[in-house]
Amino acid sequence: MLDIGAAMIVLALDTCLFACSAAVVRDGELLARRIDPMARGHQERLAPLVQEVMSQAGLAFEALDRIGVTVGPGSFTGLRVGLAFAKGLSAALSIPAVGVGSLEALAQPFPGRVLAALDAKRGQVYLQAFEDGTAVSAPDALPLETAAARVAEFAPQVMVGTGAPLLAEVRPAARIEPLDHTDPAAVAALAAARAPVPPRPLYLRAPDAKLPGGRSLVP
Repeated sequence: MLDIGAAMIVLALDTCLFACSAAVVRDGELLARRIDPMARGHQERLAPLVQEVMSQAGLAFEALDRIGVTVGPGSFTGLRVGLAFAKGLSAALSIPAVGVGSLEALAQPFPGRVLAALDAKRGQVYLQAFEDGTAVSAPDALPLETAAARVAEFAPQVMVGTGAPLLAEVRPAARIEPLDHTDPAAVAALAAARAPVPPRPLYLRAPDAKLPGGRSLVP
């Protein structure tokens, strides 16, 4: 697990999964957090929710030092909502926005050998392995059979995410945490601990929807 960076105020956002969430963290202290479960509607909810957590934290936007935002995998529409908002606020405040993977944010609160897995539908899962907060594999989209082999090889102590129940029988000894959203405080911790590289969406496969003419939604 990572410590939230000292001497830094971070606004963290997540719209990739089944919630619209935000948190404000200052010098390792969680000042405010809001998690609203939802499958859609993130675009309408995000700005008011951010205003609410900033008010709860008792801070002006100008006090922020950094913005952390989840970049996927997850909903293609949702991740773009969060990214667009984070980039716009970053430009307006002249502060860095930092991308955080949704799999690493899911795994961040748990020590030991952790497997983060999201149900990607169509017989696939998004999967990434961690040991004490450090990634030991790259995020990937895998068929369930391949993912099951990875689970057996890695032997995780914890499996977290919507894909965890799909793989539970492979590792009965593992603790199953079928979370369908991240903790924005975990997003803040990860964002504070890394270099301020501009965020980019993490697409592990092409979207199901297509534009007219069969063109992909992913550029």
